[in-house]
Amino acid sequence: MLSSNQRKLISQLQKKKYRLEKNLFVAEGKKVVYELINSDWPFKNLFSTEEDFHPDSELLTSDEMKKISNFKTHSQALGVFLLPEPQKILSEPITIAVDGISDPGNLGTIIRLCDWFGILELICSKNTVDCFNAKVIQASMGSIARVKCHYVNDLGEVLTKMQKPIYGATIDGDSIYSTKLPNKASYIFGSESHGISKPLFNYLQGKFSIPSFRDGDNKAESLNVANAIAIFLSLSLIHISEPTRLGMISYAVFCL
Repeated sequence: MLSSNQRKLISQLQKKKYRLEKNLFVAEGKKVVYELINSDWPFKNLFSTEEDFHPDSELLTSDEMKKISNFKTHSQALGVFLLPEPQKILSEPITIAVDGISDPGNLGTIIRLCDWFGILELICSKNTVDCFNAKVIQASMGSIARVKCHYVNDLGEVLTKMQKPIYGATIDGDSIYSTKLPNKASYIFGSESHGISKPLFNYLQGKFSIPSFRDGDNKAESLNVANAIAIFLSLSLIHISEPTRLGMISYAVFCL
């Protein structure tokens, strides 16, 4: 049975300030919760509507699960997990960073893409949505267990210290289909509505774009940032050797 204190805690963890204060976050969905458990991520509570979900899980009714769910349709499992300790940023050949991504679904998808393409970490600006937002966790489909997200105050300064060229994705950049991408560089992506922050342009050594193939003025104004990163990663990794792809990748952010 769900206690009032447990329900209150889970409700509080919807807000970032309480996640930081309590050092906890909520993950929802069987696949996501299983991924975190299987990665030995420490947890405080596990709840499920299934009797045999996990030896340490508490059985809830559908009505109880609905009351603590972050979504309109509740899942069969929900877990309260500990936030990870801050970790050192890796300096690998390819670094991906994101600037000002506000949509939780987009960030979760980007984390999932990083996982798929073997990216070990994602560098995020402070004005990017928190990766431990429940909707980000859900959209990552468990990839948050394998991709480390670093939040930094100054993306340009952090990327410069890696001593690699920095490139940004922009509407007026060189087409990625006609330009060979460096296999040692940082790449910055911004939101499709605002693009890369103006101060970051001072750090760029080059700009790239993903051109539209539709002629005329009647076409989409921008490309979804998660889709743009998927296109970029699929093309950029072609130019990187197999050993590098398997174990030596980091990121930067492209802006559309």
